[in-house]
Amino acid sequence: MTGQTFIDIVQQQARVRPTALAYRCGDRRWTFADVERDTNRIANTLAALGLGRGDRVAALTKFHVEAALLTLAAAKLGAVCMPVNWRLAPAEVRYIVDHGGAKLMMADRGFLPLVDRAGMPTLAQVVVTDGAEVGAHDGLPGFHDWYAAASDQMTPVSAKPEDPMLQLYSSGTTGLPKGVVLSHAGLVFNCQLGLTVWQVGEGSVVGNALPTFHIAGANMALFALFSGAVGSSYPDFDPGGFIDAIGEHGITHTFLVPAMILFMLQSPKAKAGDYRTLKLISYGGSPISDRVLTDAMAAFGCGFMQVYGLTEIAGSATFLMPEDHQVSGPKAKLLRSAGQPVPGARLRVVEPGTLTDLPEGQTGEVLIESPGNMIGYWGNPEATAAVFPDGRNARGGWFRSGDGGYLEGGYLYINDRIKDMIISGGENIYPAEIENVLMQHPGVADGAVIGVPDATWGESVKACVVRRPDSAVTEREVIDFLRARLAHYKCPKSVDFVDVLPRNPSGKLLKRILREPYWQGKARGVH
Repeated sequence: MTGQTFIDIVQQQARVRPTALAYRCGDRRWTFADVERDTNRIANTLAALGLGRGDRVAALTKFHVEAALLTLAAAKLGAVCMPVNWRLAPAEVRYIVDHGGAKLMMADRGFLPLVDRAGMPTLAQVVVTDGAEVGAHDGLPGFHDWYAAASDQMTPVSAKPEDPMLQLYSSGTTGLPKGVVLSHAGLVFNCQLGLTVWQVGEGSVVGNALPTFHIAGANMALFALFSGAVGSSYPDFDPGGFIDAIGEHGITHTFLVPAMILFMLQSPKAKAGDYRTLKLISYGGSPISDRVLTDAMAAFGCGFMQVYGLTEIAGSATFLMPEDHQVSGPKAKLLRSAGQPVPGARLRVVEPGTLTDLPEGQTGEVLIESPGNMIGYWGNPEATAAVFPDGRNARGGWFRSGDGGYLEGGYLYINDRIKDMIISGGENIYPAEIENVLMQHPGVADGAVIGVPDATWGESVKACVVRRPDSAVTEREVIDFLRARLAHYKCPKSVDFVDVLPRNPSGKLLKRILREPYWQGKARGVH
């Protein structure tokens, strides 16, 4: 299916396996023929509103299948879908919708107050994702009712693989969010990786519990359709419920962020779960500690694959394959690796200031050349040029990831985000290294390391720790534990105990929020 657009893929799957199950969510089911017919109806309804090539539609939803249907229908018109982070404040939602100029929004019933408060003037229509089951809201049509009467026949626009299909917004940790425009080709490239490397196909069941606005959540929904597998959707992640779903629905493959894996391990259902069908858990999106990974490998008894990637490359840059997940022996050190470049991609590590290549083993900024690389940042050619300093080439161009890491023996090791690096007394300190050791303490349930102002050294290291429920671990004990295992200059000078660490919906630590109280009024910017 390489060289095709998702318009081609939907049509082909409907021809080849029309009655096979494509998606399920709760009691709802969609065959591949249903996906073709429904996306035609939605496209015809969008066209009747005057939407066409280059227009944007927004989705403020937890529902993977409806988000995928809207995305595919928009693509049939040459339009682009913009999933929006439903955890954002009204002003942030308004900024994204206005920035993209979206003319339609599909929003879940629970998010309608957010839509009302955001007050988005570009929208010509709002439809309610879950309105069909529970009735309309304040005169707004339910999504399924909205398109039900439209024709299920249409002729899609002529589309090329390099055309835009999806627009996801960056987290905006260093400024306003940027619209990452992804092509059919980039998304197909990442789906093809799943087909060939994950070995997913007809008969597989892909469990998706990631947010629809996250590249992994979007990819998993498209990947199921691409591969001919069943896409099994779980809009609200519940650790115990997802454990039950693995056995009840025969999930074979899934992608989880480390926080999800941790919460599943902490669930009372973890030891009693039925994991007989489970073949592979892929994980990524944030660092994972050795303890969480090894505990998960023992608990779930399936293959594990680490994925390192970014929204800007439409997904994956490296895979750490299941055969490299060994807790002892000569390969044990690879558990701290992000793996090797995915087929078709290449990596470089460069000095961040000069962009000169660094020798093996030396930490610098990771550059990625991949067919999945984004078209660019929507309406922001300057930012696009900044992350592709050498321009583009036939393989996608070299993209500046902003991540710090090094190469050793063909494997990539990620230290941390360049912006999260702590500089103390002229020494570069990468929090992820310290966090991995911190998480080995038996009294620590969760932890993060940040840099805070220091009159002598510029910055000093602080640990923010969530204690285990039965733990009374002290600041001194945490510091001594780390000093016994790490160079002293890397170790925290102070420890704050907190009830919970701030994370985004994909489980990624929000270190900006952790740092803010300490850097208010200080010269160093808060990233």
